Amino acid sequence: MTQPTHTHRESGGKYAELQQYQGTGPLEGQWLVAYEDLILSIQSVTTQEDWLENWREIAPDDCTVCMGTGTDHIKGNAKMPCGHCYGLGKVMDNGARPTEMWDVAGIAALIIERQQAELYQLRKLADNDTVQAIIEQQRQQVVNDSTARNEQAWRDGQGHGPGGQRYTGD
Repeated sequence: MTQPTHTHRESGGKYAELQQYQGTGPLEGQWLVAYEDLILSIQSVTTQEDWLENWREIAPDDCTVCMGTGTDHIKGNAKMPCGHCYGLGKVMDNGARPTEMWDVAGIAALIIERQQAELYQLRKLADNDTVQAIIEQQRQQVVNDSTARNEQAWRDGQGHGPGGQRYTGD
């Protein structure tokens, strides 16, 4: 059986990416991805854009039962944690299932370390002067657009002048 390489971001499942190729005919200029649903044994094709948006690659330490979601897919209850990884979505580095609380704690610590590293990188980006200038520019543009919309709505609104128009000073 082929090993799964990807899973759907929302509905889960096990998928194997078969190949990527450029479309022809009406799909010329688009990259297409051929994949196989390993549960239903169906091969399909989608655009690369759709593939990147809706599927995610399975990491080596993702749980092989829930595919990294942490929810129970076997019994069909998405509100219950996966019994294989205890809801973490990850297993030990060697692919083995955690068997005692120290294994679960070690996996949780690795997840926290990864999240902290990613958060540190994002904060570093956000603290950049250029990024702050772009954010301030966009904020000011939103304020200007909102003010212009409000003023136009006031001008077009019901007033006491001729024909119900407002006096605007002209």
